[in-house]
Amino acid sequence: MDRKRRMGIQVALNHKTSYQYEKAISLGPQVIQLRPALHCRTPILSYALHVTPSQHLLNWQLDPHNNRLARLIFPEKTSELLVDVSLVAELTPINPFDFFLDPEVEQYPFAYRTELTQDLQPYLLAEPTGSSLQSFLRPFSGKKNGTVSFLLELNRKVRDEITYLHRLEPGVQSCEETLQQRAGSCRDTAWLLVQSLRTWASPRALFPAT
Repeated sequence: MDRKRRMGIQVALNHKTSYQYEKAISLGPQVIQLRPALHCRTPILSYALHVTPSQHLLNWQLDPHNNRLARLIFPEKTSELLVDVSLVAELTPINPFDFFLDPEVEQYPFAYRTELTQDLQPYLLAEPTGSSLQSFLRPFSGKKNGTVSFLLELNRKVRDEITYLHRLEPGVQSCEETLQQRAGSCRDTAWLLVQSLRTWASPRALFPAT
């Protein structure tokens, strides 16, 4: 029996950044980070990058995290810099639990192997833990649970205790700000989750496993 692929909702996005200068100037190398990463799970049906001035050299690069960067060099002076990105994405339902865990990390807390810890070091650096984050994490102290169950419980706690805000101010709130205000944007709650997990994974975690 033929199976039809479930079609998602197609969304067109357009992003423009424009700089106008009083006179023609020389531009140094510009790096544009406005292309979905190779590991993005959302299907990208089309992508286009248009840059003014049209006389430029474009080189696509990958950063250490496998993100795609457009590096541009402009040989001539210009009074305008325009970056225009358009893409079409297909918002298809994704199973967030479509992954496997090694047996050694199925139960939380766990310890990474020494050689793996060295590779993951940049992702394990936690910021100093404030009193609000300490209180937020205290219910998990001393508990042993399945790793997936722990992640679900932590996500539920953020959902239940932090009110979502559509925040237009630039930057990301600290964990202390988000917890004290009990509100934040998606990037604020994402950072709260990151720091919570890094605190637990760090050798100097606030609540070490017993």
